[in-house]
Amino acid sequence: MRALIVDDSSFIREYLRHLLDRMGIACEEAVDGSDALTVLAAEKTFDLMLLDVNMPVMNGLECVKALREAQLSPEMKVMMVTTEADHSFILKALDNGADEFLMKPFTPESLKEKMALLGFASVA
Repeated sequence: MRALIVDDSSFIREYLRHLLDRMGIACEEAVDGSDALTVLAAEKTFDLMLLDVNMPVMNGLECVKALREAQLSPEMKVMMVTTEADHSFILKALDNGADEFLMKPFTPESLKEKMALLGFASVA
């Protein structure tokens, strides 16, 4: 299994990589939505994208919308990792192609629970 971690915070990327490495998941990283689309265009073999919302250059909503419209990795699950808790925002993200949400701050257990909801129970 492979995951793409997209966040402008190097701390969050490192933390997520650490948690996913412990689950046996290979990880790549991107610093914003535009960078993520470049990585996906080059290699379309990711099972999961962990996508921050608030980033410079291209935010998470713009990224997931562009990803789904371009049909890059159509089977890949997208988990938004965010502090945004507004119901209308969540609906908008789901409408744009997000599959699940992980609210910051999060615990290793909450990440595992969300991954199980996405069908990755064998790694959680």
